[in-house]
Amino acid sequence: MLEEVELFEGLDPEELEAIERHAIERHYRKATVVIERGDEANTLYLLLAGKVKVYVSDREGKEVVLRELGPGAHFGELALLGEQPRTASVATVEDSRCLALTKRSFIQCLGDHPKIAFNLIQDLSRRLRALTESVEDFALSDVYRRLAKLLVEVATEEEGRLITPPYTQQALAARVGASREMISRILGDLKEGGYVASEGRRLVLMKPLPARH
Repeated sequence: MLEEVELFEGLDPEELEAIERHAIERHYRKATVVIERGDEANTLYLLLAGKVKVYVSDREGKEVVLRELGPGAHFGELALLGEQPRTASVATVEDSRCLALTKRSFIQCLGDHPKIAFNLIQDLSRRLRALTESVEDFALSDVYRRLAKLLVEVATEEEGRLITPPYTQQALAARVGASREMISRILGDLKEGGYVASEGRRLVLMKPLPARH
């Protein structure tokens, strides 16, 4: 099961089997909070199936989604490398299946398999680069540009059409740090201009989105 997990790329089957013996398989229903911000860190999660979101929220429930993860990803490892509590929450976007490694088992894996530490460093480097780009977007781009960039990034080709995954307007707002009302207005303008069309909660990109709104 670990062959598809990026963190363990480059390990041979015997090494993967040894690690898997220390892991516990867990199943989560959609909209289940797996990690709560501020909790004590004691587990690394390896996502085998499904999708999760990493997010922060305030006391009023306003939420900003930092990233979404699919099969092969891992989460919860940063806090295991220190003594700090969890810095973000993680919840399932759809029914998901994970393998859980305790902090003790994860630290042992790092010692036994240096390749894992190298993979982890590479992943952290990619994440830092993505974070830098996100900060730049929030500082220099308006809501429309952030939304347009997100729609293009998440859309995949299906039967010759570019279609996004299913998102509510509130979910899109959380991804780009805006209000639901603002997202509704921008999407309404894009639909009126023939740039996007709705298929349930999915959006079809009918033609290249304009550079400015």
